[in-house]
Amino acid sequence: MPRPARPKHFSHRPRRSAEDHRTRQPAHEYVLEALPGLEEVAAEELQHVPLARDIRGLRFWYPGDPERLTRLKAAVAAYRIRAWDVPRPRGLLGHQQLGELVDFLAAVVRVGGHRSFRLAAAGRESSVMARVAEELSNGLNLPFDAEEGELLIRLRPQEDGPGWEVLARLTPRPLSARAWRVCNRGGGLNATVAYAVHKLAGQREEDRIFNPMAGSGTLLVERALMGPYDAMVGVDTDDGAVACARANLQAAGREVEVARVDALDTGLPARSFDLIVADLPWGDAIGSHRGNAALYPAFLGEMYRLLSRQGRLVVLTHELRLFENLLQDQTRWHARELFQVYSGGHHPKAYLLGKR
Repeated sequence: MPRPARPKHFSHRPRRSAEDHRTRQPAHEYVLEALPGLEEVAAEELQHVPLARDIRGLRFWYPGDPERLTRLKAAVAAYRIRAWDVPRPRGLLGHQQLGELVDFLAAVVRVGGHRSFRLAAAGRESSVMARVAEELSNGLNLPFDAEEGELLIRLRPQEDGPGWEVLARLTPRPLSARAWRVCNRGGGLNATVAYAVHKLAGQREEDRIFNPMAGSGTLLVERALMGPYDAMVGVDTDDGAVACARANLQAAGREVEVARVDALDTGLPARSFDLIVADLPWGDAIGSHRGNAALYPAFLGEMYRLLSRQGRLVVLTHELRLFENLLQDQTRWHARELFQVYSGGHHPKAYLLGKR
């Protein structure tokens, strides 16, 4: 008896997943820029990017949609990178090299929608760089803006070869310029620093979180976007800061209570919180050095009362001598340094404290 014919739609070949499809796409090389002191946090986040491969520090190959890289939280910027075997930047003006360079940059513009460009390189005022800028402006059909150009193009000697490499930033603005930030204030915390604070403090769903002196709400927003928690509240004595934090939280699509309350006189019961995160005044844009000498010990005393027995207190400050002297002169806290970051001309440290 003849064997019945298979239906035409039948196939033994397994369906290819979306990830299989992406792995077959051509990979491009990228590099992340992180604030000095936060490189390890950025590298840890990179390890969790699907399909990222050949990772060397913050440099890697990636075949997926570059939009995924624009959602990284710990990096300041993400760049696509390519090298040319030329001894000097002048070599990029050759017919073949210039065509390749324009195609390389045009692909980045299609991702980020940049409307202008600028160059960052040693000797950027030279006649060679002026010629490069002119040729790129014609090839990309974008205006050159030496100070505010959205497509940041870096030229530098190749790390492991004789040529030069070109880095093109994927986004018109740094990744640290979060979309949720609709309100800013002087002395506001860099969002990548806030993200690092929460990652290194430990992310727990059962945490009751308190942010005293909340300012524009950066620490609140970054934690709210990271995932579940039991409760979170921020306070500040400044009406403008409270309004600013609420506006940023609303823009981020998160509901967090922010109240105009003195962090040192909340009226809350003891051991109300499991995690307290604070960006204390540095005596620079906010507060004064003399005022901090009285504020800091009072702050540590009240946070000790509000923190649960196994809770964590994270303090970010630039008043290093004052704070470290306070830690040496007390017996109630044990503390360790989480990181020291270099940002905006400052070098604050983050400390993780717990009750002895």
